[in-house]
Amino acid sequence: MQGLLAARAQMGNSLMFHIIFSVLSIGLPLMLCIAEGLALWHKDPVWMAIARRWAKAVTLIFVVGAVSGTLISFELGLLWPTYIRYTGAIVGPLFGLEGIFFFTEAIFLGIYIYGWDRLSPRAHWLCTFPIWIAGLGAAPMIVTVNAWMNTPAGFVIQDGQVVGVNSLQAIFNPSMPYEVVHMILACYAGVGFSVAALYAFSMLRGRRDEYRRKGMLLGLTVGLIAIPLQILSGDAMARSLATQQPIKLAAMEAVFNTSSHVPLHLLGIPDASSQTWITQGLSIPDGLSLLVGFSPDTVIVGLNSVAVTDRPSVLMIPVIHFAFDVMVLFGSFMLLVAALFWLLFFVHKRVIPEQKWLLWGILLSGPMSLLAVECGWIVTEEGRQPWTISHFLRTSQAVTPAPYLPLTFLIFTVIYIALTVMLIVLLVRQARTPLPKLEWDEVTRESLRPGELPAI
Repeated sequence: MQGLLAARAQMGNSLMFHIIFSVLSIGLPLMLCIAEGLALWHKDPVWMAIARRWAKAVTLIFVVGAVSGTLISFELGLLWPTYIRYTGAIVGPLFGLEGIFFFTEAIFLGIYIYGWDRLSPRAHWLCTFPIWIAGLGAAPMIVTVNAWMNTPAGFVIQDGQVVGVNSLQAIFNPSMPYEVVHMILACYAGVGFSVAALYAFSMLRGRRDEYRRKGMLLGLTVGLIAIPLQILSGDAMARSLATQQPIKLAAMEAVFNTSSHVPLHLLGIPDASSQTWITQGLSIPDGLSLLVGFSPDTVIVGLNSVAVTDRPSVLMIPVIHFAFDVMVLFGSFMLLVAALFWLLFFVHKRVIPEQKWLLWGILLSGPMSLLAVECGWIVTEEGRQPWTISHFLRTSQAVTPAPYLPLTFLIFTVIYIALTVMLIVLLVRQARTPLPKLEWDEVTRESLRPGELPAI
């Protein structure tokens, strides 16, 4: 039991660290591509300065993300050998495809970084496309593996052996389209609001120049496009759980008995041991039944429909419910902030709003966007327990019997903390590097000859 807890804690820590690097690695290259494209289109030195600064951030995040991802690949083999035996035979090709996307991104990122003064402006900008497309392409590979763990398909277990493998059926499992779309949108929403929050923080400190206004504007543009789509995709995924993963849905909303007319509890605190609510929070009558089936008569499967050993523990049900509520709450807040920003933007004739209360809202949206991603993964991972592969492989059966797992948990935790601290220090150092003189001289577009770009 001690080994299982240590292995789960180690894997949980690793994924919580790595997913932030993954979100930034997927979303930021697209914003880099847009910023440099705007610089070329408008011959604008401010957009080019933004692209230059973000290029360094993309490189740092990619390097640290590559290290953290490599550590996770080692952990999978060391901690979960039985799980690897299943995945290698069924969805193993996805890991290979993810590697191809990774190396493609690495190659073009190298060309991009070292090609600033060696390639033509247009050729240099075109190098950003393989970077963000490869990052985007790698995301479905890993998320599909997780979706397959939630709704496994494409194989048969016969005499304890995996037979009848159909990789296409496994890849296009029932959860795959919901999880992939939701995760990709989460990446763009997370990066958009995080970038906007950094510039909002700087503006709250009194540095309200064109550089920061445009950086915040682009971040909120990406965020506003992504967040409503993410909320819609999350709603579709949550409703799909009623048929695909009913016990996970029951854990998310702490539904203990199968019934219709099930209420929706917002920010309530369930007591899973007594199957009651310590506080119901905002209770909406028939709310969950209406959300799932658009009818109060919709039947929601309860946790008591399965054995206690086949559902999340009583300690984790409140955590799953709270994580789900926080994810929804933060997503709604980000949508509100972005909507208010753009409403003021167009009401005031395309003047970027700088009200202090709005900047504080944007600043809060940054960490909220990343915490919402973390909460989403807590829901999908803990809601599946006690299974590693739903109804086929229990987590207790997948873990290695090797000793000293508490020690490896400590070692890997220290490594991830060191990586995080190192990345933060390097990014802060980059942020504090004075911007080139060209941007602070209020250089206008007319000061540039056609086709000329500032050497910054």
